[in-house]
Amino acid sequence: MEEIGFIGLGIMGKAMATRLLRHGFKLTVWNRTLSRCDELVEQGATLGETPGAVISRCKYTIAMLSDPDAALSVVFGKDGVLEKIGSGKGYIDMSTVDAETSLKISEAIQSRGGSFLEAPVSGSKKPAEDGQLVILAAGEKALYEAVGPAFDVLGKRAFYLGEVGNGAKMKLVVNMIMGSMMNAFSEGLVLADKSGLSSQILLDVLDLGAMANPMFKLKGPSMIQGSYTPAFPLKHQQKDMRLALALGDENSVPMPVSAAANEAFKKARGMGLGDLDFSAVHETVKTGKGSS
Repeated sequence: MEEIGFIGLGIMGKAMATRLLRHGFKLTVWNRTLSRCDELVEQGATLGETPGAVISRCKYTIAMLSDPDAALSVVFGKDGVLEKIGSGKGYIDMSTVDAETSLKISEAIQSRGGSFLEAPVSGSKKPAEDGQLVILAAGEKALYEAVGPAFDVLGKRAFYLGEVGNGAKMKLVVNMIMGSMMNAFSEGLVLADKSGLSSQILLDVLDLGAMANPMFKLKGPSMIQGSYTPAFPLKHQQKDMRLALALGDENSVPMPVSAAANEAFKKARGMGLGDLDFSAVHETVKTGKGSS
């Protein structure tokens, strides 16, 4: 496969780009803080000085950015993607954004002759490192097929969901459910502890029943210890809850459970926990500072 551009080397982007390099892909990388590219360059990647420079060099470019503002800035800003995209080049945005942002980027890319695919992922740092992401793609089917070899390295399965916007919507629904589950899980852990029960035994019971799931099994032990090393930062989870609630408003879907979960994540951000793992919402229950 042709050399791939990779824009955005945060927690997820770095793990994904590193995996591509280790599986023989040639990469040109860029990050807003260029020093974050150093480790990838040491492993064989080429440094792109700007997003536009990455686009110029590569037929296909993947972006993994923190939020809609960052995704739009990279495309529309000075020396950005839009200045260099053109016929024969494809742009794959794997960031978690709202459908409106994806559509705006898609229209701009296509107006310059380029092709566009949105492909947000379900999974955090460890699945990214292990190639176990779930890829939720939508947009140009030919581009989806062309970057299939890269998706095969990054994920355990890729879904093609049709027109642009469907990938963004699916990812927001998934993360909305995840955020609501994490809040209920946090309340359960604290309730068990305050009731004189063993939190570890609660984890064992949950793991043997119908509610068993990888998130509880992975996050539970560290939550009991009060350890929240970021795999998926809480500030990004809260952003996704906000975007999902906006999608609910757009479709007239009542979402009281998700709204309450969002308030808990907002409270956690107010407590200075935004850069910790999203499981740190547990602290709002432990300290009695959850939403009222």
